[in-house]
Amino acid sequence: MKHLNKLLVAVLMTMGLSSQAQDSNNPWAISFGVNAVDTKTSAGGGNGWLDRHFSQPFAVKDNWNILPSVSYLSVSKYIGDNFSFGVAGSVNKIDKYVKFAPTAVGHDSRGYVVSNPGDLMYYGIDATIKYSFMNLIKSKVIDPSLSVGGGYTFFGDSSYGTLNPGAGLTFWFTENVGLELATKYKKSFGDREDASGTPDAPSHFQHSAGIIFKFGGKDTDGDGIYDKDDACPEVAGLKEFQGCPDTDGDGIPDKDDACPDVAGPKELNGCPDTDGDGIADKDDACPEVAGLASLKGCPDTDGDGIADKDDKCPTVKGPKENGGCPWPDTDGDGVLDKDDACPTVPGPASNKGCPEVSAEVMKQLNDYGKVILFDSGKSTFKKQSYTVLKSIADILKEYPNSKFMIEGHTDSDGSNALNQSLSENRAAAVKNYLIENGIEASRLRSTGYGETKPIDSNKTAKGKANNRRVEVSLIKE
Repeated sequence: MKHLNKLLVAVLMTMGLSSQAQDSNNPWAISFGVNAVDTKTSAGGGNGWLDRHFSQPFAVKDNWNILPSVSYLSVSKYIGDNFSFGVAGSVNKIDKYVKFAPTAVGHDSRGYVVSNPGDLMYYGIDATIKYSFMNLIKSKVIDPSLSVGGGYTFFGDSSYGTLNPGAGLTFWFTENVGLELATKYKKSFGDREDASGTPDAPSHFQHSAGIIFKFGGKDTDGDGIYDKDDACPEVAGLKEFQGCPDTDGDGIPDKDDACPDVAGPKELNGCPDTDGDGIADKDDACPEVAGLASLKGCPDTDGDGIADKDDKCPTVKGPKENGGCPWPDTDGDGVLDKDDACPTVPGPASNKGCPEVSAEVMKQLNDYGKVILFDSGKSTFKKQSYTVLKSIADILKEYPNSKFMIEGHTDSDGSNALNQSLSENRAAAVKNYLIENGIEASRLRSTGYGETKPIDSNKTAKGKANNRRVEVSLIKE
């Protein structure tokens, strides 16, 4: 057993190897099981090289040396592109040594003799580079492989190096556990026996069968997806989302989901759309009623561009300035109140909705103006004039958008200067009365013409009375 320590040291050394991963997820693999040593390949004889090496590959009972216990241990690490590198140690006991001795007693029909060389102990330390075809054949269960390597064999009291081509087949029960079957042809250079015929450095086949474990892959969140492939390594998730969670189950991972706690369609970044108007509830001002994107998801029943929730008249079109309601036309003259300078009195649009002053109205105003009586030589009214003045004010109120000129006239008695001043004062007195009785000052002007515009003769009392008058004219702008 003195060589057993060498085996253990070699196995422990392999634990420190620093290449790549055993596969793309797990960095290491360890396997153990039983091995069988078949020495027939060194026996000689046969009809050529192939016949000598492969004529009895499965003569287990006759040629194989097997210990009924765990007899090999292997540790390996992946080095990329389906290659792995490993070191293995094995132990066996040789009680079946095959020789070609056609003249010896006990040979078989082909001339081979199987003898017990004295229960020789067998130890092997081997390094192997293996290529796996598992990815090539796109299988997750069947893993065929080829290998090449070299090693050192302790055979009884002798030891020697070997070149080890081989093949294997692994069946993976799970991602990490499998059944590994392998065979190696361990070619020694200078096969020999000692002078007594005891085997010294035979080439041989070594077969093995055992359990293999892959390990070392890091899965921080425990979701079955290794960190190197996990887009969310610290949060458990789903394989179809590279390890990221989908809390609301809408098929959009939380990291890409604008509403990770509420299911929604992909086109809305995972957010719900309760009313089905194509606007996510989180952006929809009216999430339970289908509406327009331009109005943040709110409806506009009358199509006036104002959302129903802000429209005072949601079923009738109207401007925003009027709260979505149509402008009223109180007087029914076809001019909307907003544009109507006289919203309660009908009038044509050409006069801003106000009634136009007709010639008949102007005649009536001037008829009234002729009978306004002043105290002699003064601008104060005689008592009987107030009824006439009130009538003039009432007429002007009917035309709130019209402006008027109040003109004062006198007869020729007295100086021109005195008459001019008197006419101006009398016109101003009429204007002031009208302003005091509800007519806007901006609508009135006054002027005096003195004795310059008589309408009758100043030679008679009647003519002079006609010339003393007040006239009203329409100011057109």
